[in-house]
Amino acid sequence: KNTEAFYEDYEPTKVARAIQYFVNENLSNWYVRLSRRRFWKGDYELDKISAYQTLHTCLVTVAKLIAPIAPFYADQLYRDLMAPVCANKSESVHLSNFPVYDKTLVDADLERKMQKAQSISSMVLSLRKKEMIKVRQPLQRIMIPVLDAQDKHDIEAVANLILSEVNVKELELLDDASGILVKKIKPNFKLLGPKFGADMRFAVAEIGKFTQKEIATIEKQGTISLNINNKLVDLTLDEVEISSQDIEGWLVANQGDLTVALDINLTEKLKNEGIARELVNRIQNLRKESGFEVTDKIEVHLQKDGFVETAIAENELYIKNETLTKKLLCLDSVTGGIEITFDNINTKLSIQKS
Repeated sequence: KNTEAFYEDYEPTKVARAIQYFVNENLSNWYVRLSRRRFWKGDYELDKISAYQTLHTCLVTVAKLIAPIAPFYADQLYRDLMAPVCANKSESVHLSNFPVYDKTLVDADLERKMQKAQSISSMVLSLRKKEMIKVRQPLQRIMIPVLDAQDKHDIEAVANLILSEVNVKELELLDDASGILVKKIKPNFKLLGPKFGADMRFAVAEIGKFTQKEIATIEKQGTISLNINNKLVDLTLDEVEISSQDIEGWLVANQGDLTVALDINLTEKLKNEGIARELVNRIQNLRKESGFEVTDKIEVHLQKDGFVETAIAENELYIKNETLTKKLLCLDSVTGGIEITFDNINTKLSIQKS
């Protein structure tokens, strides 16, 4: 829809940016990454077929959309995609019909839910980055205040997806966060300056008096009335900046009307699970470097270091399942292999076909 409008306005740069955003953020960083297990499933069943067909449709459409501004690459991409399914393998993208926006194919509810899932995931990952907590390190809980029943329903529908994406175990939705999250509000001077002019100082004073209840009102309704010099003026959500104070042991982030609180307390169990996930990554990398087939069963030897054996004992089944390991041994000494060092782990890893 946007691409078609940009083409009609002779705005090729906007076309390219819109397509780039879709491919990077929605297709690659979201759909493809979340569908990896669907692609990797052994049996070519309906779910796997659907995942591939959806990706194929998206890429074919992208090839058609970029054809006017990247004619040669679009043609190569289109031919590569259509060769396995098209009788006329030499047909050019420039002979195909240009995509037409069909609003009947748009699922507005699903798009709204996915947008919330993406926003929440992005906020949580930003908090992890801020605290330098790796995504492989599981965390226990996220708290999210909800504005209304619809908001709650939307987030519940994508809760499992969010938890999987950010590697957190629980998501708690708060109907009333006033007793837990303390929010602050300040004017967006860039927008309010031209609006209030000489009365700006009165507006700032009124906004500074906002209670938690009034902050919640503007978040839920998107607007609230201010009495400025005996005149009622509507204040909108984009004309203020709302933030939340961090709670001890938690990090809090705001984005528009979304607030996310992340529990960053690490128990020993969570730490050991994080070690296990890191070991899985190292084992998988070594499998690849060793030239093993994806289906090869292996035997893994790890050298004890006082920490790794505890993590393995608590997460042995997970490690075995993720790496196709038949036998996993913790030994006092490992001959050969590679050294592995991360966090407080200092061990050696050796693998062989089982």
